[in-house]
This record gives sequence, structure tokens and C-alpha cells, in this order.
Amino acid sequence: MKLHELRPQAGGGSKKPKRVGRGIGSGHGKTSGRGHKGQNARSGGGVRPGFEGGQMPLIRRLPKRGFTNIFAKEYAIINVEDLNRFEDNTVVTPELLIDEGLVKRGKAVDGIKILGDGDINKKLTVKAHKFSKTAAEKIEAAGGRIEVI
Repeated sequence: MKLHELRPQAGGGSKKPKRVGRGIGSGHGKTSGRGHKGQNARSGGGVRPGFEGGQMPLIRRLPKRGFTNIFAKEYAIINVEDLNRFEDNTVVTPELLIDEGLVKRGKAVDGIKILGDGDINKKLTVKAHKFSKTAAEKIEAAGGRIEVI
């Protein structure tokens, strides 16, 4: 079965879409269901999303909170337990992590940070931009090395 072969269940039926502007006999001719004149009768008429008829919009009524640091670094994170998929003595680089699908390229804007969740039982050389203390301890306890890029 393909998508174009799908049909409603027997007895279920489906409604045909309203065809506007097809003559007076259709019931949707002339003004095509838009009424006479007015903003919504015009082509391109209507209001933008969020417009509340001149009332102060909700988005502007809500109080503003917080602060966004435009200089904040955005690291892609990965846990040490995810590194167990590699063979012993592998040099784990950011490129390798992206190729393996552990990290999305778009997420690693400012680099990759290794966090210490889980256990590691492989002896690896891990190259990354940042390491948490627990991640560094676990990698070195397993006989591996860390290198900050």
C-alpha cells in the first residue's frame, strides 16, 4: 500500500474541500464566503499573528525576566559512557564523534565537552575542548588520556 492508495474506511466517507468562486449555483460564488467589503474581504487582508485589535498584545503585557549572554559558549555535550563503543587505544577526536553520530555538527558550535555520567572501561585517548572533573578522572582511571584542544 502506498500513500496515494489510502482511502477512508467503508462507510466512513470523506468530505470534498469547499470550492469557492465557482458560480452562484455552488453557494460559494461571487464573494467566495468572504462577505461584502471589510478587511478580510480584501486580498492580502487580515491581521498579523499576535495582533489583538489594538489591545496591548499578550507578549508585550508579560514582564520581562532574565538576561541572555551573547558571548556564552555553546558546547555539544557527551557522557563518558558513550565512549565505550570505541575500541581500546582509539584516539577519539571531535571529527570522529561527529562521524559516528554521537554529536551533531550544528550543536558543536564552540566545541565538545565531555561529562562524567556513567562508567568507561576502555583505554582511550580523548581529545575535546572541555572536560568535567569527573569525566577526566574516569578516563584516566580506565588507563586513558585526555587532551584539551
